[in-house]
Amino acid sequence: MGGLREVAAPFVALGPSGVAVRDRLKHLSVEDEKVLRLIGDLLGTLASLDLKARCAAGLDHDTGQWAERKRTLTQESSSRWAGSITKATHDQWALARRGQLAHIQSLEAGVRTIAHRLSLPIGEKGGKRAPGGYRSRQEWHAKARRLHVLEDRLRAARADREAGVVRVVRGGKGLLNTRHHLRAAGLTEEQWRTRWQAVRRFLQADGESGKRFGNETIRVTPDGEVSLKLPAPLAHLANAPHGRYVLTARVAFAHRGEQWRDRLTANRAVAYRIHEDTSCGRWYLTASWTIPPVKTVPLAAARRGGLVGVDTNADHLAAWRLDTHGNPVGEPLRFGFDLSGPAPHRDAQVRHALIRLLHWAQRHGLAVAIEDLDFTADKTREKHGRRKKFRSLISGMPVSRLRARLVSMAAELGIIVIAVDPAYTSKWGAQHWQKPLTSTNRTTTRHDAAAVAIGRRALGHPIRRRTAPPPRDQSDRVGHRTVQARPGAPRREEPRPRNPGPRTRSMRAGRGANAGDQCAQHRSGHAAEHESWQQDSLPLSL
Repeated sequence: MGGLREVAAPFVALGPSGVAVRDRLKHLSVEDEKVLRLIGDLLGTLASLDLKARCAAGLDHDTGQWAERKRTLTQESSSRWAGSITKATHDQWALARRGQLAHIQSLEAGVRTIAHRLSLPIGEKGGKRAPGGYRSRQEWHAKARRLHVLEDRLRAARADREAGVVRVVRGGKGLLNTRHHLRAAGLTEEQWRTRWQAVRRFLQADGESGKRFGNETIRVTPDGEVSLKLPAPLAHLANAPHGRYVLTARVAFAHRGEQWRDRLTANRAVAYRIHEDTSCGRWYLTASWTIPPVKTVPLAAARRGGLVGVDTNADHLAAWRLDTHGNPVGEPLRFGFDLSGPAPHRDAQVRHALIRLLHWAQRHGLAVAIEDLDFTADKTREKHGRRKKFRSLISGMPVSRLRARLVSMAAELGIIVIAVDPAYTSKWGAQHWQKPLTSTNRTTTRHDAAAVAIGRRALGHPIRRRTAPPPRDQSDRVGHRTVQARPGAPRREEPRPRNPGPRTRSMRAGRGANAGDQCAQHRSGHAAEHESWQQDSLPLSL
């Protein structure tokens, strides 16, 4: 067992820090859609110019430049729209910096892996800790060339980061590249242009506590009326006092609607975003706000009463209920999902699987234990080489999306989520639990056994089914054997069977008086419960 990494302790996952709900803007008039597109196009142009100015400033940006940018935007729109645009620009620039750092770390990992494999003899086998040498001279030569390519990319990325240079595409790099592959995407140039303009519009405003209904720029009343503050160049389109435009649509958030109305009544900040889905020709309004962090429940309280161990896989969630002693209870369950198709379909599949899991846990009043997975270092092709199916498998697992969804949905239902270290759970679960839990009526998979291992780790128990007996003579003379039967188990206090014959050890007279008294044998301290009966010792021979 040497060479194993240290396993981190389990912990209770923190709840979500924000809430977002969405509703469709139904029955918009033609004039409403026209005004929304005009506002979004104007503000989108200003947001692009502001992002360009922010990226040009780089690391030399300061509060003076930020104030100058906001004054320039205020002249073209309003002070509130300018504040929303500059904040969105700062968030986008910071996100690009984090993505740039992740790219550098990925390049560094690839360079280290290739350099290590090039230093090994051709054909040398690798282990689980590190890959071996390349299989042929041709592959060695090709990887040597790739090493130079990655080193050049790494130098360029480091130089950009030191200089504060980032590259951002408003609207998304993926949609931009789709312009060159319209036939493969099944789009015409006009359809692509419509989608491109829609995603580059800017129609979002941050809330402000103390203001009327929590937002002065995009205001939504408790009865669902939506109005927008028009930018200065479009003030002539106002149909309400104070340069505002009121939409004919009404919104009513079915999910968390009471919480949303409570915030409006108290004039607490609520941020809004309006966007158009060009694929179906619909407009949507998204409301979001921050919530105070939920007080974390102690780990001991979360373990009380047992829990549900969950193993995450590419197409399903394997779950098994465990009691407080780490013993599997009942039958394993599987919650499947299909990750093929577009992103909204995949997200709906994940949510459907999670809600079934959480409703089952809620019915039994149990916490949920899940692995704290992160495949960032395992997705590189330099580590797994020709194992394309495995790389595709781990790349397709919705790790971050599933984790965020699970924490948010569990907090809504009042279910505690315990995160555990994923190290060796699949391997040790299959080694210690798959075969014992398989019977003629039940086939236990490797994933079911991994769910048991995850649950036992969350409960603080070792994954092994039992530890070794006491070292002196493999008996109970030194102390208890671990994993004893529960107090309510039938026939728990009966004596252990003795094999008759000369193979058993000899016994002096009077030493077998407590052979049937399990309380005395195990020193459990409950001898008073069994004073009414006494079983004679079994004979050593017939």
